[in-house]
Amino acid sequence: MIRLFRHYIPVPYLVLGLIENVILFSAVFLGIYITHARNPLIERELVDRGVAANLPGALVFVVAILVMMFATGLYNRTYGRDMPTIALRLLASFGLAFVTLALVFYLWPDLWIWRDAVTLAVGLALAGVLAARFVFIKVCDLDAFKRRILVVGAGERAARIERLAASDAGHGFAPVGFVPSNDAAVAVSPEHRLAGVNSLSEFARARGVDEIVVAVEDRRGGLPVEALLECKLDGLRVVDFESFMERETGRVDLDSMSPSWMIYSDGFAVGPLRDAVKRGFDLTVASIMLILVLPLLLATAIAIRLESPGPVLYRQERVGHRGRRFTLLKFRSMRLDAECDGTPRWAAENDPRVTRVGAFIRKTRIDELPQLVNVLKGEMSFVGPRPERPFFVDRLAGELVYYAERHRVKPGITGWAQLNHPYGASLDDAKGKLRYDLYYVKNFSVFLDLIILMQTVRVVLWPEGVR
Repeated sequence: MIRLFRHYIPVPYLVLGLIENVILFSAVFLGIYITHARNPLIERELVDRGVAANLPGALVFVVAILVMMFATGLYNRTYGRDMPTIALRLLASFGLAFVTLALVFYLWPDLWIWRDAVTLAVGLALAGVLAARFVFIKVCDLDAFKRRILVVGAGERAARIERLAASDAGHGFAPVGFVPSNDAAVAVSPEHRLAGVNSLSEFARARGVDEIVVAVEDRRGGLPVEALLECKLDGLRVVDFESFMERETGRVDLDSMSPSWMIYSDGFAVGPLRDAVKRGFDLTVASIMLILVLPLLLATAIAIRLESPGPVLYRQERVGHRGRRFTLLKFRSMRLDAECDGTPRWAAENDPRVTRVGAFIRKTRIDELPQLVNVLKGEMSFVGPRPERPFFVDRLAGELVYYAERHRVKPGITGWAQLNHPYGASLDDAKGKLRYDLYYVKNFSVFLDLIILMQTVRVVLWPEGVR
């Protein structure tokens, strides 16, 4: 993987993106020339101007499609593994891109490309990308194209790496084997254990190992320090279990985290410059969004008022940055007597308290849009962990270690946990989301915020776990 602005990007998907970039550029220029070549009555100005003059319009074409492909999850390992899913999401992304292109070409005529040429280019690009994806799926699963790792340890941590490698999640590593240490009971499969490894460095070089992962249960008694130092000095990459799991899963591993790892690991950076950049980003995005969705806000308010009596907005106390409390705004999606007994509770699946309009706006995330006001007021960020109610924060902080650390950043309308974990309505779900929240806190950057914002489109189009 490549780490860009503290966020890990799988190399295979980076290569795939570059290949598809070439396919899209080829498709748009081929579309232009085919269209004009087969119809001499059409003005040939676009052809006569040459490649350089057509480049701005072609660049808009390529960027629009790539952004929509990314937004619909086509560069996500979870959603880019089978052709039916790929085909469905490609159709959605190309449709969204086509609408975007029509708007851009209308607003900026200088970027305009002939309509028939764009239509043909979309068809050529769709066929080319489908073919590239089919080849990618076949090639990416081959061990020859995966990073070869040697795991030191054969206990439960090592077994988790073994299970992760065997899962159908498209991970880009293949374990060469597991070298047992003398600190824990063996938990990996017998066929993957390596016995009688005298020199770790020589064995790794002989097997073409790219990386050594230290996954011993107790470093005080089972860590072969001299052997690992020899590997490091011989040019082999050595990484600890916690960093490996963070990189491969996009979340921190709560079960193995320790204060020392948090102190010495790269991340959890704070500072006035970072805060200023994020605040500027929030103000810009929230202001633009509020202007764009104003008609939708008005229509939603009318629909809520027509269906059931009561206020349009729902105000609720939440815990924000550094534990400070604030009033969160949402469109009301439940009946007025949703918590008439005064006991806070999470929403359940098919919750009878949710109204018909409420079910729709919750599924499409429209109910969250009033929180743009919270962002403008500085109480929230556009991207960050979801703010919880004080009742649940007190409970979860007592049950989950490091839960309070998610309040190191401002809460957000959307976030890394919302993209990667379904709605949490239990202690286990809260723990699952906390893993992603802490990954965001540790690796925050504007680049990661942009990734999350774009992929929020996927959550809106394909709601998962909404209640």
